[in-house]
Amino acid sequence: MGCRDVHAATVLAFLSGTAALSGLIAAALLPNWRQMRLYTYNKNEKNVTVYTGLWIKCVRFDGSKDCVIYDTEWYTAVDQLDLRILQFTLPISMLTTVLALFLCLIGMCNTAFISSVPNIKQARCLINSSGCHLVAGLFFLLACVICLAPSIWVIFHNQEMNKKYEPVFSFDISVFIAIASAGGLLFTAILLFLWYCACKTLPSPFWQPLYSHAPSVHSYASQPYSARSRHSAIEIDIPVVTHTS
Repeated sequence: MGCRDVHAATVLAFLSGTAALSGLIAAALLPNWRQMRLYTYNKNEKNVTVYTGLWIKCVRFDGSKDCVIYDTEWYTAVDQLDLRILQFTLPISMLTTVLALFLCLIGMCNTAFISSVPNIKQARCLINSSGCHLVAGLFFLLACVICLAPSIWVIFHNQEMNKKYEPVFSFDISVFIAIASAGGLLFTAILLFLWYCACKTLPSPFWQPLYSHAPSVHSYASQPYSARSRHSAIEIDIPVVTHTS
């Protein structure tokens, strides 16, 4: 089958998943999930912006790129529910993505380097490359859901905080990075599903590998019979009775 080869779709899915994982890591580390802007009416002072992340907090004056206060222990004192939930869901999403990438890599390596005819002695150890891609797509989809839902909730929670307190809160770039990474995970999952459906011969067992089974594993070729053996297979001894007068 042509789908035994490593298609550009599987390679693109692996690269897309890697890029999405990089985005999740960047979103988790950057202190740019929420901004709180504090204004002053004193002309001798500058406005202050508090940049809040999942693990650190940074306070800056307007026009300055350096943090006046850099709190590295902010993760122990997070008092905002949406950020606290993201502290758990974002690492889980990253671990799920790593597992999906590992399965995708196993499937590609098995497809690229294994012989088209499997060895009957190693039949129990063969890897179903199409199954690896299929399960990887499910894990990519799961990681997308785990990351996307709390990231979108940050946007609505900002609106609630502005109504409850003062309109000084706004979501920052990390929210967009997380949502874009979730979109990359969804794209990767859909790409793997489409690859599987396009390469799969239907109707066939859902979990069956893409390659055709080798004759040495599931069937045995019949040895040619000689002319004598073919005739002897159908010969029947019939007794003949003769009458003598």
